[in-house]
Amino acid sequence: MTPRLLARTLLGAALLGSAAPAQDLTLPELSPLPAAPRSSAPLVPLPASTASTTPTPSPTAASAATPSDPLYARQWNLSAVRLPQAWALLPGTGTGARGAPVTVAVLDTGYVPSPELGARAINGYDFVSSPARAGDGNGRDPEAHAVGEFAYHSEIIANLIGAAHDGRGMAGINPQARVVHVRVAAVDGTIEVPDLVDGLKWAAGLSVPGVPANPNPARILNLSLYADFIPLTGCDARVQAAVDAVTAKGALVIAGAANDGRDAGGYSPAGCRNVLTVTSVNAAGQRPGYANWGRTVALAAPGGDPTQGIVASSAAGPGGERSPNGTSFAAPHAAGVASLLLGVRPGLSPALLRSYLTRSAALFPGGRCDPQPERTCGAGLLNAEGALKLALASSLGK
Repeated sequence: MTPRLLARTLLGAALLGSAAPAQDLTLPELSPLPAAPRSSAPLVPLPASTASTTPTPSPTAASAATPSDPLYARQWNLSAVRLPQAWALLPGTGTGARGAPVTVAVLDTGYVPSPELGARAINGYDFVSSPARAGDGNGRDPEAHAVGEFAYHSEIIANLIGAAHDGRGMAGINPQARVVHVRVAAVDGTIEVPDLVDGLKWAAGLSVPGVPANPNPARILNLSLYADFIPLTGCDARVQAAVDAVTAKGALVIAGAANDGRDAGGYSPAGCRNVLTVTSVNAAGQRPGYANWGRTVALAAPGGDPTQGIVASSAAGPGGERSPNGTSFAAPHAAGVASLLLGVRPGLSPALLRSYLTRSAALFPGGRCDPQPERTCGAGLLNAEGALKLALASSLGK
């Protein structure tokens, strides 16, 4: 099979910062692009979950949880999933109080030092086995630095999950989170199944022959990618076995649905069992044309569209920011919220995390994410407040 380009492998990179509607979603936009201009389109109010009877926080509590980071006012995606209301539920309600730290693994292009995370960004391991594809002069090694012009991909995902609330740059979903970078993508963005399989196992703390044990095993694994060099006909058996193993270890795998405008069931890991597969919605709460859909999709989260992306800090971006769009950037919303739940209920199993995230999901405007009924987007729109209420109301996982 001809290798698919980064645009079709690392979900969302093809659409980075485009300010015009996409003409052909298979054409890669491989050069760094300026941040997209802010859209004037208003957000459609999204209903809160009715799954919990916990009172909504008072305006005073909610305002106490409002970050002062300068990009926050443009981060429409955070209010769309009711993160300010969720933050106000956390111990202390202030922006510095977020529960216990939780480790999230980002399997992607590799480690990028981030001022937004500082020491909470961990240089994990490089699982790209081919020296020719790695672009760093060797194969697998303990140096997981991202290589090449696509390094921003893992950087933005990590920042979405865990950027500090410190009055600089952007606001992350869980500013207490630790992020372990696990490099599985070659310099051109392609991903081989054996590299992905071993990266999955290592990220969760399972042993991988010839590789030192992971000193920072993760409870949440974010995969904004899919495996290359295989047919798109269903979950690859090797990937499924790895997902089952890390799930049994107690880690939740969260994956982007992919950006081909097709049924996500043909993709690995988006089509695998035990994966929380996330597709994109735009600021109006609707599925953009690029976003995959179908019965394997568990829920939706903001991924933006070419007219209004997901504003994020990026050291390599023009002016220190980028506005990408794609399911790559929907998945870390769910990963960040899952880490908030584990911060207050550290014993939650992957099944309970999935249950709380899907049961609390908000309805889409008009009741569906797409006019075509078969193009489904799971249980609804990620609802951080509703999910956290379910976790806090339960004695499970304490």
